[in-house]
Amino acid sequence: MSGANPKNFVLVHGTSHGGWCWVHVAEQLRAQGHRVFTPTLTGVGERSHLMSATIDLNTHISDVVNVIKWEGLQDLVLCGHSYGGWVISGVAEQVEDRIGSIVYLDAFMPADGERGIDTQSPVARAAVLAASKAGEVSRPAGSASRYGLKGAALEWVDSLLTPQPIGVSLQPIKITGARDRITRKAYILATGYANPPFVAAHAALKDDPSWCLFELTCHHDVMVEMPEELAQILLDVA
Repeated sequence: MSGANPKNFVLVHGTSHGGWCWVHVAEQLRAQGHRVFTPTLTGVGERSHLMSATIDLNTHISDVVNVIKWEGLQDLVLCGHSYGGWVISGVAEQVEDRIGSIVYLDAFMPADGERGIDTQSPVARAAVLAASKAGEVSRPAGSASRYGLKGAALEWVDSLLTPQPIGVSLQPIKITGARDRITRKAYILATGYANPPFVAAHAALKDDPSWCLFELTCHHDVMVEMPEELAQILLDVA
């Protein structure tokens, strides 16, 4: 794949991150002539000043849907990392016809009616419940050291993480199967993180020939640890 056949990539970040986390992946793709969009979801990153009690999963789904619509994107490659799996699942329900490829990057694959809090780790779930009980609208970002990052990479990511709105964890998602109807589908598992919902999602797809499965030997923030390898997989899936 080269710039002679440019593709549109929409990359959706996870909890407490922002569009900034894709910078190295985006550089790889743009260098080959592709268009890359890395929207930051409402309430985090450079949009953290918009944090409020009204932010829910639909807000974040609309953030991405609106980029796709206003940029006039077609046959796009939609990738969601971690919590971003919730977002891209909802995006597929609204703009299925515009998506040529969908990629779950060490990400949640929610079922119809599930809420984020139903699939979160005990620590994350406790943080959401504690914030809700205290009347807070967000939970602390914590450190990316829990994702296995170290050194300069950890310092960089930790300096940019922001609190996550809790409303996105409390709203059920509506799934009708749009993501499964997309022609090109892939799941990328980070083997160094081994989060049970991600391992289970990857394993459940092994017998489905309509999905392409990949494994990368890194921790959870794949776009930080292995941007070149991730960019190549995205190009292969496209």
